[in-house]
Amino acid sequence: MNAVELYNQLEKDFVRPSIVENWYDYDSLTDIAEYVCDNFKERSMGLLCDFADEITKVYTAVFPSDKVLTKILDDGATNAMLFVHHPCAWDLGKELSKAFYPMNTELLEKLKARRVALFNFHYPLDNFGEYSTSKTLADILGISIEKAFAECDGAMCGVIGITDCKDIHELNARYSQTVGHATKLYQYGSDKIVNNRVGICAGGGNDAEVVSELIESNINVLISGLSLNNRHSAEAHKLEKENCINLIGGTHYSSEKFACIAICKYFENLGIVSEFIHDMPCFEDL
Repeated sequence: MNAVELYNQLEKDFVRPSIVENWYDYDSLTDIAEYVCDNFKERSMGLLCDFADEITKVYTAVFPSDKVLTKILDDGATNAMLFVHHPCAWDLGKELSKAFYPMNTELLEKLKARRVALFNFHYPLDNFGEYSTSKTLADILGISIEKAFAECDGAMCGVIGITDCKDIHELNARYSQTVGHATKLYQYGSDKIVNNRVGICAGGGNDAEVVSELIESNINVLISGLSLNNRHSAEAHKLEKENCINLIGGTHYSSEKFACIAICKYFENLGIVSEFIHDMPCFEDL
């Protein structure tokens, strides 16, 4: 498929005028400015590295880690595209302010030579829809969605739904089984799930504004990705403790990977072979 046609189709199907991003404010992108196209410098979404004219295969991933970039190179891919949920790699084991870090420029140079473009949708993929992060996480957890919630920079990033789990311990066990590793339960309230209703906000959804919406909706469970109690999330944890809201974290990567798996179907519907590249979760997120 012609690369520009694919980029335009993605923009048409996922970008809404209300959505804004600020990724280019991060050092992790300005550090690799020579590889970042003008489109991304202006908008912080869409085409990130303009390396291809034709796209014969799309790889998808949550983060553009060394493992992900190396997998594409090891495949011998050419005339391809990497679709990522984030334009930077992630490791919360680093200093918090540097958890997002730049892509490996040596690997980027090789991708450029192979004509492998990079494309990024963060909030456009978080925004409620068939392939969105919280919606796909709810689906795989067997949660029936009632509505979207948690507006952030023009995107509706969370969902509220009904679970058939009898209590938070069963729900936490299901989350662990689903992502393939132990998840983290911060039990700040009752074992009981009030009216079987839960809030899901994947990735960095443990946010004070998100928690406030759940309190207003009489919901006492939040399923998210990042759940550690640090200076960034201290206010959210304080609200959860004061209002008996139970928090379950599954890591940044694992809570968002299902969207990047699901979107392979989108590309296949366009007639393009697609493959999700598995990566490793960062357990410091919990």
